[in-house]
Amino acid sequence: MDADTILRIRPMLTAYLHEFDGCMGRVTNRSHLETYVAGQLGDLDRKSVEPIADAAGVPPRTLQEFLSMLKWDEQAARDQIQRRVARRHADPHSVGVIDETTFHKQGNKTACVQRQYCGSRGKLDNCVVSVHLGYVAGDLFTLLDGDLFLPEKTWHGNRARCRAAGIPDDVVYRPKWQIALEQVQRALGNGIRFSWLTFDEGYGGKPPFLRGLDRLGQNYVAEIPASFVGWTRPPEILYREHARDRRRGRRRKLPRLKVRNTPAAEVREIFKHSPVLRKVPWERFHVKDGSKGPMVWEAKRIPFWIKDENGLPSRPHHLIVVRNVLKPDEVKFFLSNAPASTRLEILLMVAFSRWTIERLFEDSKTELGLDHFEVRTYRSIIRHLMLTCISHLFLAEFRLAHRKKKSGADGVPGADGHAGPGTDLGSRWTLFAPTGRIHCRAIGDNAATQRRGSTFASKANHPASTRDWDMVDEHTHLQVAEVLAL
Repeated sequence: MDADTILRIRPMLTAYLHEFDGCMGRVTNRSHLETYVAGQLGDLDRKSVEPIADAAGVPPRTLQEFLSMLKWDEQAARDQIQRRVARRHADPHSVGVIDETTFHKQGNKTACVQRQYCGSRGKLDNCVVSVHLGYVAGDLFTLLDGDLFLPEKTWHGNRARCRAAGIPDDVVYRPKWQIALEQVQRALGNGIRFSWLTFDEGYGGKPPFLRGLDRLGQNYVAEIPASFVGWTRPPEILYREHARDRRRGRRRKLPRLKVRNTPAAEVREIFKHSPVLRKVPWERFHVKDGSKGPMVWEAKRIPFWIKDENGLPSRPHHLIVVRNVLKPDEVKFFLSNAPASTRLEILLMVAFSRWTIERLFEDSKTELGLDHFEVRTYRSIIRHLMLTCISHLFLAEFRLAHRKKKSGADGVPGADGHAGPGTDLGSRWTLFAPTGRIHCRAIGDNAATQRRGSTFASKANHPASTRDWDMVDEHTHLQVAEVLAL
């Protein structure tokens, strides 16, 4: 966005940022907020502190202090983002998407940096990892939260190193799934309501995370690793001791699984050998027409019982197995706790909507400089993540408002949510149907019955393919300058 465009949107941007006045404390901080966000929205090649300050004609030191030293509440700013989304963009068909992203960094002084797998480079490298919660409601895609992952061995166990990087003593190692669960809890506390959550096997493979979502009453469709275990038939449970057990003089924990039970099996073994799954016919779904041709997957599902915290079977979930028709060796597994009556195409739509978080990361990095930060301290990085969320929400709302204004004339879906003739639905929210596509409004079929009755679960098992959804290249970037030119 060039300087002229910034001037044209300045009144709207100023009005938007006034919602965060209560988080900024002093008036000077409010001025720094507008400078920083305008810089992120601008057309600078590099959107770190110094280029932003130079473009605005302010000393770089002031913005460095704004991130690291000046007193304002970045957590309150995050809450304000979420309350605004809850107030203005509530949707009965909303989907929350959980994922992590990486930032390559040199040296060992930046908070939370260590040598680990760096997704942005596709290899082991020095990087920082952050966990994020995204929100998708119709045509609005935005980031709600972001937090740094503190490595256990290299940082958590070295508090002197943590203090040198500005990491408070109360910030300790938490598994990524625990960070994600806390983000969901915060969003719910701020009024956000998700019809669904979806995430990859890094989170779906963690039973404590799935149980935490169950306790929140949150429906999800999770990709699970091929090693995930469960039962296709519920095992029998022993609730009382037999007489011979009592004669042995040792009381055994009750309830427990009966000895003569089929052990829990990995889902990859169920896929290969289960007669229950074999009897279910494959259903074929046309996802979309991609640049390399049509994307067609076939799927089947069965009831699936997973282990609870005591190793006993939970209520039934959905186990969904999908495979690529053109590449039959590409098989994914999904798990869902949705009501038993939920249609398979709805579960697949949610499962295949994870590409949206990749688009959010790409937009935030290419358009807003999410990965351009050159600060090192913990607070500065956290504040940068929150400021990027503020910038992204403004950009998403601006684009959404202008798309709505021209939707009637250009065949963009209107209030009824259905596209006009010739519209490419591949870049929009769609449900996958055996003989075409069903609009995503159908996702609300079970909204009134969520968390009632039995449920199923689904998950994919190929780490490489989970990051390579072909849908990503179909979604347009968030660029205000292009919208204004329409």
